[in-house]
Amino acid sequence: MSKIKILIGGCFDILHIGHIKFLKKARSFGDYLIVLLESDANIKKLKGNSRPFHSQKERKEILLSLKFVDKIIILPDIVDNTFYDNLIKKIKPNIIAITEDDPIKNKKLIQAKSIGAKLKVVKKYKSHSSSKIMNMTGI
Repeated sequence: MSKIKILIGGCFDILHIGHIKFLKKARSFGDYLIVLLESDANIKKLKGNSRPFHSQKERKEILLSLKFVDKIIILPDIVDNTFYDNLIKKIKPNIIAITEDDPIKNKKLIQAKSIGAKLKVVKKYKSHSSSKIMNMTGI
């Protein structure tokens, strides 16, 4: 019997309850949760020069300490749509899980369809974002 693989991606810079609930819900869709972990350079581009707070290596270690995370794939600094598409084809997840506000939801839907996977949308838990946490604490 083969395992049902779930794929998610993200920064997971300052882990908070919203991340935990998303990771747990995504894992509940199958047997094996794989996380594509954004690079430090990509986070800096997305969120500004003060980010990331934790290095990619530290974020990997933090995520792997969670019992519902099975594998982390470290993403390189420069990736384009072709890289992501090829990676999805190589991993062949059964499910790609995203949050309801994912800015590239349509792209992920196309990726899922291209390999016969399902796209599962997880309702976003209303909590502090990593950016809000950093602003509130003055980090």
